Amino acid sequence: MTTYILFDTETTGNQEEDRIIQIGGMVIHSKTQIEVFDEFCSTQIPIKLEAMEVHNITPDLIEGKAPCTQTKFYNKLLELNDPSNYLIAHNIKFDLGMLQKEGFENRYTLIDTLRCSRHLYGDLPYHRLQYLRYALELYKTEEQEAQALGITIKAHDAIGDVLVMKLFLRELVVKCTQVYPDFAPMEKLAELTTTPVLMKNFRFGKYKGQEIAKVASEDIGYLQWMRNNMADLDEDMKYTLDKYIDSFR
Repeated sequence: MTTYILFDTETTGNQEEDRIIQIGGMVIHSKTQIEVFDEFCSTQIPIKLEAMEVHNITPDLIEGKAPCTQTKFYNKLLELNDPSNYLIAHNIKFDLGMLQKEGFENRYTLIDTLRCSRHLYGDLPYHRLQYLRYALELYKTEEQEAQALGITIKAHDAIGDVLVMKLFLRELVVKCTQVYPDFAPMEKLAELTTTPVLMKNFRFGKYKGQEIAKVASEDIGYLQWMRNNMADLDEDMKYTLDKYIDSFR
């Protein structure tokens, strides 16, 4: 039987040296059999103040906790690590990268709900999980879901984000079935995860909110400047910039 593992991490920061300090997860065996994990974990890397500002995790909360590799969730990941099962996260590249720093070698089939949202909800201006929570009115049913699973809802908390992700995944499956009726939805979401997205609008910068195609036709130099000077662009924005820049050569 296929198992679906949704997870989220909170970390000491977002740089190469940073590590996991909280991990939340749901292991979904069936609609009625769901394991919930919500664990703090220790690390030798200090928590950056900028990270504390986001997730409110202070050093005293992780003092004396087991390291990530000794958490129940990490060991459950190892137990189920097989291509027949799905590992799911919002911006999975980041969270999976954090697990890999702990020695995890992935064999799961991956689903990135962030990239899938860009494919299937391309008309939305933003695809952050908390934005989707309100845009799709997921908050209206989350309390009932949280009570059933014994979860306390907090923004930027690992297990709280996993709960929202579970609700959003349900919406993604419905949307995927509508857009791609001839495909099994989870398999299609896995395929979309590996397919770059041609972004429609700029989400930041001096052209924030404007259509990239229009800006490209009027100021291709700005796209070239972005591509050459902004090292932290995500894969979809790099793909989009390359597409438009190549079309003007």
